[in-house]
Amino acid sequence: MRFKVSVIFLLALALIVKSCSKDPVVISEEEAKPVPVTLERTSAYPPFLLPGDNPLTEEGILLGRMLFYDPIMSKDSSISCASCHKQEFAFTDGAKTSKGIRGQILGRNSMPLYNLMWNKRFFWDGRATSLKEQVLIPIQAHNEMDMNLYDLVQIFKASPRYAPMFKKAFGGDGITPVTISKALEQFLVSMVSFNAPIDQLKFRTDTLNVISASALRGLKLFLQPIEQGGADCFHCHSNMPFFGNTSFSGSLVNNGLDAVFTDKGLGSVSGLESDNGKFKIPSLRNVEVSAPYMHDGRFDNLEEVMDFYGSGIKLNSPNLDINILSHNAQLNLSTQQKEDIIEFLKTLTDQSFLTNPKFKSPF
Repeated sequence: MRFKVSVIFLLALALIVKSCSKDPVVISEEEAKPVPVTLERTSAYPPFLLPGDNPLTEEGILLGRMLFYDPIMSKDSSISCASCHKQEFAFTDGAKTSKGIRGQILGRNSMPLYNLMWNKRFFWDGRATSLKEQVLIPIQAHNEMDMNLYDLVQIFKASPRYAPMFKKAFGGDGITPVTISKALEQFLVSMVSFNAPIDQLKFRTDTLNVISASALRGLKLFLQPIEQGGADCFHCHSNMPFFGNTSFSGSLVNNGLDAVFTDKGLGSVSGLESDNGKFKIPSLRNVEVSAPYMHDGRFDNLEEVMDFYGSGIKLNSPNLDINILSHNAQLNLSTQQKEDIIEFLKTLTDQSFLTNPKFKSPF
């Protein structure tokens, strides 16, 4: 009798469970596709130059953001891309030269990361000509992250976190070095910075409520050639609104830091003696927070940079930039002029970019 009751009870329980269970969730092909992302654009922005072979999606950007901040990208899981690129420093690291895996000291200063979709050459020496190429180089470099890409692919394939994310972001392309680079590219491309005080000038008539009188004088000096009493900054940093130089051929120059080169810059890549001492011209946006300065971080602050351009240029340096060579003289800036230019440079600081939660660590 007990046996019959138990059987009846179990059958009833099974019917109840079946009736309460939901039908399996079926995800349509449309729902499985990654969600396209359109970056917000104002009239302050130049036309976007988005990668044609790597459309931005929510899934791709999030994946790239996670990879950027995850130390799993290094051989011993000790450092991530973000170790050398911190948001509060405009994605530099605040160090003279960066540190790689096992505490290895690198030879160059960490470069800022923003507005990269408009760049055509990457690294101080311009060795990479695309973001997809650039992002894979530090991962593999023995003194940086020292990770074998094949090993990294296997790690992601075995990861319950990352395997489905790659599937959602890139579908049938799977997990490969290419999709790793595409994810990082999407996140980096989304990092746009055009919301500094200087960007408000075109929308305001009460100029002095946007930037100070000293900054306005600095802007004038920045834009005036030396023959007219200016500081001649615009020759190298005139590509507005970038305040840098994004062209393929003209973005690496020798600004007279040294007469003898311990680091040949572009010359170490091209092998040409005529390229020795040439380095990428960085954007001056957010320069207030990206100290120290120059490819080797030799200047601790903007005052030292102004002193260099005022009286420290090595006019006998080989391959000196033509814009410096043409006037063949130090700028001889007064103390007030240096202060005014620095005040202007501070108007290029985009606080909304430096604190944007979309660029913070997702962990």
